[in-house]
Formats: sequence, C-alpha cells, structure tokens
Amino acid sequence: MELKLCDSGERLERIKELYCAAFPSEERKPFSLILEKAAERSMEILSIEQDGEFLGLAIMILHREIALLDYFAVTPERRGEGIGTKTLDALRSRYPDKILLLEIEDPDEPCDNRDERLRRRAFYERNRMEPMPYRVCLYGVKMLVLTDGAVSVPFERYRAIFEEVFSKKSAKNVRLA
Repeated sequence: MELKLCDSGERLERIKELYCAAFPSEERKPFSLILEKAAERSMEILSIEQDGEFLGLAIMILHREIALLDYFAVTPERRGEGIGTKTLDALRSRYPDKILLLEIEDPDEPCDNRDERLRRRAFYERNRMEPMPYRVCLYGVKMLVLTDGAVSVPFERYRAIFEEVFSKKSAKNVRLA
C-alpha cells in the first residue's frame, strides 16, 4: 500500500468525489481551501493506493510537531479489508517526528448513526489512538480528539492549529464542548 501526494489530475478528481460522498456537508471544508493550503504546504492531499488502484484518501494538516488527519476515507467497496489499519501505519511512517492527531464525531451525542460512531471509535482505539480528556465543538459538530498513543495535546495547542493554519476567525469555531 502506498500514500501518494496528489495535487492535480484524475487522481485528485477521485479524491474530491470520495471526499464529497464520505463526509457530511457540515463537516467538509471547501475543497478549494484544501487545495490552497496544500499549495502552501500546510496540508497534504494523499491518495491511498495499492498496485495502481485507488483505495481512499487521507487529507492532512501539518503544523509544527503535529500531523492532523483531517479527513480519512476508504472507498466503500474496499472497506473492511484492513486498509484503514495499513494507512494509519503508513501515516506514522510518513510523519515519524510528528504527533498523529485526528477527530471523530462524538458517539455520546444523540444521532442516527451511533453504531457507526462507536465502530469508528473502536477502530481507532484498536489502532493505538487514544481520546484526549476533552471534547470539542468543531464548526458546530461535537467531536472527540484522539492522539497517537499516550501523547497528550492540550486543547490550546490543538486550537492553535486552526488559528495559525487557517485564521483567528476560523479558530473561533473551535471550542471546548
């Protein structure tokens, strides 16, 4: 399995299509913003591939010592094959000197997809991701923040990612829940 940096062409179109299909509109950043930040090198758009086959996407925010897995999706027809676990291992290898961080929808919030949220949390915990002792409200969506292993990332440090990569205005939409 490979992670390929992507900034144009058919591969980018496949990523955008999966991105729009896999994430609710209220959780998606404008794709043009992701492209802009990728051009500035504060984000990376990665295609997950094996033997030339597109398997999914990983969109990363890179800031100082943190690699935030902002968006991660495997194509529907390839889910349940261990690609997610292999991708997390590949991300750890790609960013060996960074703390891997991610957010998931809070499974304790009332919702229609609680079972899916619980499975997602169990997947990440099986893969050595541990929840921080705080929950966040990220652009109106309550999320858990998970980090690789026992590394703690204080809320203020997490929020600084949004302030410094995007803007102070953007960071106002990131608060403790």
